Amino acid sequence: MTKIAVLGAGSWGTVLGSLLADKGNEVILYGNNAQVNQEINTEHTNTHYMKDWQVNETVWATANLKQALNNVAIILFVLPTQAIRSVAKEVKLVLNQSNLQPLVVTATKGIEPGSKKLISEILTEEIYPENPEKIVAISGPSHAESVAQKDLTAITCASISKENAQRVQTIFTNDYLRLYTNSDLIGVEVAGAVKNVIAIAAGILAGKGYGDNAKAALMTRGLAEITRLGVNCYQAQPMTFSGLAGIGDLIVTCTSINSRNWRCGKQLGEGKSFAYIVENMGQVIEGATTVKAIHEICQEKAIDMPISEAVYRVLYEKSSVATEITKMMDRKPKQEIRL
Repeated sequence: MTKIAVLGAGSWGTVLGSLLADKGNEVILYGNNAQVNQEINTEHTNTHYMKDWQVNETVWATANLKQALNNVAIILFVLPTQAIRSVAKEVKLVLNQSNLQPLVVTATKGIEPGSKKLISEILTEEIYPENPEKIVAISGPSHAESVAQKDLTAITCASISKENAQRVQTIFTNDYLRLYTNSDLIGVEVAGAVKNVIAIAAGILAGKGYGDNAKAALMTRGLAEITRLGVNCYQAQPMTFSGLAGIGDLIVTCTSINSRNWRCGKQLGEGKSFAYIVENMGQVIEGATTVKAIHEICQEKAIDMPISEAVYRVLYEKSSVATEITKMMDRKPKQEIRL
């Protein structure tokens, strides 16, 4: 039995925590919502995030980080990108007091605006600057709602340490969730982060009433942008973007109503304001944070990412969807395959 602290009691944290408990692990959820924690502990449900679904009865939730990290072997981060650095700093303080060196796993998909750093880079910087091999990322085509219903799912776990990736692979894999290892940690994270931005764009097209041709074009050119950023800015391996973390995650996020990013885009396409969407979504829209970082990178490094930049202008510069679609289609003709 492995003791695991899951930081984040939202949909993904609850589902992954319950899954890990189903395999006989001791799981503690850390979250700052007292009402959610109490419901998990007493009713074994988390109705704010997961309707009509039972949490494994052995899972326990707390708002006390020191308590959550007591004697853990693995810490799983399932927090919004903007919360990662501050919580990582707190985790480091607790670990320093206990002399523990647990494996740190991230299921968060994002890029931090300002620093332009990926989640694994933040966690390395704040927790394990001397031991980056202790960081593992899990990513791929999956929604919490589908995993909760035991839909057959395949994802990737990536680390610069083959041994640690294999350890996570063994702990998480069950009869409906299959993990593959990948040594390209950076590429896996770039893919997971940027696909959220492309999903907003896919939702916008759906909201405007465009059909299959537009969706296919958007996803294909979106994958080109993801690859271009990963290879040119982060020195990722091109083949990573043809795998589960790349095209796989892009497909599921751009075509499913379970995607918060897609739902955000659809509402934008239907004419709702971004402020209204944020207020009523009830959960974090990761692509809306990541696109800020992508905009900064495009400005600094002159990387061509027209779809991502269009999403940025719609969200933060009050450009209209119609204007951005026209700009996109009127761009100077270019060669298809290029980095």
